[in-house]
Amino acid sequence: MATLKRIVPSLFRDYRKEKPVDEKTFALYLDQFKYDKKPLDSKVEEIIERDSWKAEKITFDAGYNNERMQAWLYIPKDAKPPLQTVIFFPGSGDIYSKKFNPDRITSSIEFILKSGRVLVWPIYKGTHERHSDLKSDLQEETVLYKDHVVSWGKEMGRTIDYLETRSDLQSDKIGYLGWSWGGFMGGIIPAVEKRIEAVVLNVGGMEMNRALPEVDQLNYLPRVTQPVIMLNGKHDMFFPVEASQKPMYDLLGTPADDKKIIIYESGHLVPRTEFVKETLAWFDQYLGPVK
Repeated sequence: MATLKRIVPSLFRDYRKEKPVDEKTFALYLDQFKYDKKPLDSKVEEIIERDSWKAEKITFDAGYNNERMQAWLYIPKDAKPPLQTVIFFPGSGDIYSKKFNPDRITSSIEFILKSGRVLVWPIYKGTHERHSDLKSDLQEETVLYKDHVVSWGKEMGRTIDYLETRSDLQSDKIGYLGWSWGGFMGGIIPAVEKRIEAVVLNVGGMEMNRALPEVDQLNYLPRVTQPVIMLNGKHDMFFPVEASQKPMYDLLGTPADDKKIIIYESGHLVPRTEFVKETLAWFDQYLGPVK
């Protein structure tokens, strides 16, 4: 999911010294993510079948500028509804792709389906068929970047709005799984969308780049209060342990008993068996075992 096209920044921020904004200011930032709960006007555009799962390509109102978005719902065939749902936020490679390949999950996150849960992969603004002027996942002090972050927050909300319309899904059992870029965004999205119940961040961290304060991850981390597990590599060159991983963990607003970080002897990728084991254990603990 991560991409070698990603540029390693030479910038540095000392997050031990920087302070997030106060609650009054943050409330103003949060207002950016409000949207009118207009009809979703959802449509099933495509269905693909594989041996153990089927996938539905759904389109619906994105919550802004009269845009429509799409999301792929992967449903295990042998599981009994209503099912728990895990929403995926991918690595930065998706920014460089012009077309989504629905079979990508087989090499990386199909284990979510094998656990008896539904996997949802929204096509976020700036990725795949929704390609835009966004050139990188790295924070930057531009209105372009700010607008994309706000769009992603609204898209997550609209995706969950759609999940709530389905009788075959448990809309109160929603997990977030972020990979690399998605691990970074896991320091923002759950602060905006409290319907997310449990969070798994795979090789995420804090970036050395700055963003406009209203979308800077620093200001959102203390407002992430859901259970969070971070899975990281000791030799990660994108998110260094002391400068990036640990500050993120410490800034999370999650109670100490409900957050955890595991650092492996690896780089920007954790051992697959550990990734699978810890991810499923976390969702079992905080969403409940699959029945």
